Amino acid sequence: MRPMIGKLVGDNLYIHRQHLESLPDKLRKAVTQAQRVAAEAFELANVFKIGASNRTVSLLRYPSFLEEPFPALAETWRVHLDSDRVSYRSYVDSLNPPILHRKELLLPPDHPEREVFAALTTQAEQLGLFGDHHLIGFKRTWEDKIRAAGYYLDGHTLLPLGNDVSEADQGDTLDTTAAEIQRHRTALSRAGLSAPMQALARHGLLGAETTLFDYGCGRGDDLTALRSNGIAANGWDPYFAPDQQQRPAKVVNLGFVINVIEDFDERIAALRGAFELAEELLVVSTMLYGSAPPPGQPYRDGYLTGRQTFQKYFTQSELKEFVESVLDTEAVAVGPGIMFVFADKGAEQRFLYGRQRSHHALKLLGYRRAQAARSPRVPRPSRREQQLAAHHDLVDALWQAMLNFGRTPEPFEFADYAATVEAFGSWGRATRFVFEVKDTAEFELAAAERRADLLVYLALQLFSKRKRYSHLDESLQRDVKAHFGDYQKALATAQALLLSVADPSTLDDACRAAQAKGLGYYVESDYLQLHASLIERLPAVLRVYLGCGSILYGDLDGIDLVKIHIRSGKLSLMKFDDFDGQPIPLMTERIKIRLRDQDIDFFVYGSPHEPPPLYFKSRYLNEDYRMFEQQSRFDEDLEALSLFDPDGFGPPLQQLQQALASRRLEVSNYALAPSSTIPSLDEPCGAHFTFRHFIECGETWERTRLHNVPQQAATFNALHALATNILDPVIDYFGMIRLTYGFASAALTKEIPGRIAPHLDQHAGHELSRTGKPICSRLGAAIDFLVEDEDMVEVAKWITDNIPFDRLYIYGPNRPIHISYGPEGTHQVVVMSQTASQGRLVPKALTPEKFAAFEWPNG
Repeated sequence: MRPMIGKLVGDNLYIHRQHLESLPDKLRKAVTQAQRVAAEAFELANVFKIGASNRTVSLLRYPSFLEEPFPALAETWRVHLDSDRVSYRSYVDSLNPPILHRKELLLPPDHPEREVFAALTTQAEQLGLFGDHHLIGFKRTWEDKIRAAGYYLDGHTLLPLGNDVSEADQGDTLDTTAAEIQRHRTALSRAGLSAPMQALARHGLLGAETTLFDYGCGRGDDLTALRSNGIAANGWDPYFAPDQQQRPAKVVNLGFVINVIEDFDERIAALRGAFELAEELLVVSTMLYGSAPPPGQPYRDGYLTGRQTFQKYFTQSELKEFVESVLDTEAVAVGPGIMFVFADKGAEQRFLYGRQRSHHALKLLGYRRAQAARSPRVPRPSRREQQLAAHHDLVDALWQAMLNFGRTPEPFEFADYAATVEAFGSWGRATRFVFEVKDTAEFELAAAERRADLLVYLALQLFSKRKRYSHLDESLQRDVKAHFGDYQKALATAQALLLSVADPSTLDDACRAAQAKGLGYYVESDYLQLHASLIERLPAVLRVYLGCGSILYGDLDGIDLVKIHIRSGKLSLMKFDDFDGQPIPLMTERIKIRLRDQDIDFFVYGSPHEPPPLYFKSRYLNEDYRMFEQQSRFDEDLEALSLFDPDGFGPPLQQLQQALASRRLEVSNYALAPSSTIPSLDEPCGAHFTFRHFIECGETWERTRLHNVPQQAATFNALHALATNILDPVIDYFGMIRLTYGFASAALTKEIPGRIAPHLDQHAGHELSRTGKPICSRLGAAIDFLVEDEDMVEVAKWITDNIPFDRLYIYGPNRPIHISYGPEGTHQVVVMSQTASQGRLVPKALTPEKFAAFEWPNG
């Protein structure tokens, strides 16, 4: 059964170090073994991932677990318990590291900050950010999703991305003349829907029948998006659209307007004016206070910025109170800084009634952000920051040149040299300033990479006649001098590097270091295999090794994977059919380069040689790669099925497809999806039955022999899930069972005597009524069965303690039980006992704890 601590994702339990003592003995034993095998790593880790199915414990280091709202993973050590083998991976230099959600679940219940973390999770759920959970596990995707929702992170709070409040370099004095306040400067240019519009979409309030008016529409980006999706949307703005008519509409949006109005009475007038236009609903949104002090100087009840714009910040409760006091009606908070105010009270009741069930997909998800939104608030800049702002473009251009060269460029190498000297007084002062305001660690990394590039180039040039220093490109001469001092030192270092590629131990160390940075799949002392796009990020010795191969073969254009053989002096190049488009691509060609005898072998696949499939493709990629997250999730799901040894080559693709079909699964895009085919009735359904057993069983079917075959593939999938998750474990424990009532079509249901409830009992599976709706909205599948010579109450108790299920009905020690397995997974136990007077069956729901102590009454 599921432990009541930590966060369970599939078969993996995540738990924080502070909660380890609460683990059950079996899991604690696994962690203790991991501590013995990787003692140093154990001390560095603060999160532990315990894999039940694959017998692993991963030691994870999140350096800013408490500080970051969604902490990024820095390092992981994976301990394989069966072999005591440890694999290491660092994400320190990753552009897109994995991140952690719902971190409060990993902590003890009494942790002082658990409530703060849980509140952030609630906000994210409210905004629909956890939808499509397969695509939110990495930093870049997650941040894009937050921005696309119209929000930004401020500490452990999600705040709406409302107005532009950037500061200009205006000095320390501000003109506080209200007549000169530039309200229009706060209007953001948006590449995606604003937060209030997305709130409407989430709650199903944007549709073809909706009319919408945007009161204070700014630049009109929301209106453009809505119209492109077939919604009648109009707007007015005193600066950008003053000639448009203010007109009534079903929905009126007052988005980030009242917070830019410095006059209190005018603010009230705008709120009331917008509400008067709303036939059904007014949406009000404002900027909220964040953790940093608001930019600008206090002015009236808000702040005046250096750009002569005004901002009034609210708390969530202040916004609700202001709206309700002005409009004299209830405001419903639907997100941070967003209120729904209903003019139609009937619509308000419908909304409140259905709110908890409102999980509509955003109709406008296709209208995505094309650029990252700027942060809406920054602290007031220091002198250095003001100078940086004044010469931002020059500083960035010079910094980019420094990174490109891996050194300080010469004056004639920088196109804006004259403008830079004019801005900073001298070239030396300019370069020093850039180093002061930029990340020197980034420069050091660029310099190291440039030095490695030069070494690889020079080492490979040694194959041909060595060029004189004077014959080198002038830019290369400057690089050599900056990074090595002189040409002879550079050549000596390059020659040593070239010779080292013949040393297997050097190659092995480099391959291990590459794998630790997520550059390929490494098998100890054997090989490193990786995608060709990662070659440029490899250690220099491996790039030289690959360069030696390309001298023989030519450019690696069209190559998907490369395999560095550590001991044999060989290099394999592989091409695949639709490598990017398929989760399991097929190899079309393999080229083996024998470096020691300078020869190449070519192997082409196709008839009669069956193309081998590439399993677990994500091993050879990196989290920066397109579609990596989808591929990684697919590979995890495939490995969890335990269909073959993940360390081997794997079966032919057709054999895998057959194995998946026996589990009612198929490969669809980048997912293992439920099967969409109708199987033969005599195909296996679980370990002990065929589908026919579930369809041709029970007294009514035996009497009528009706055609009782499901029409929906989903029904067969549900029957298979029922058999494998419930019946197979029961049979393994108690022995063979007898099915007494299985699938029931509409035709069979009509023939069943007595009172039944096909819309509730799940015997209809996923079958549809004449109107196209499921006969039973609970979906899933149900079966009635009996274990001969067993007390069925005790059987039910064993099931309750050991197996996940949806609903379980018990009718007596000697009568069949009814059990279902479905998406709701309620784990509901109901005892059907007879009344003493009339003998009628009366249902009584019991918690699993109470059912464990339940005794069936005698007689």
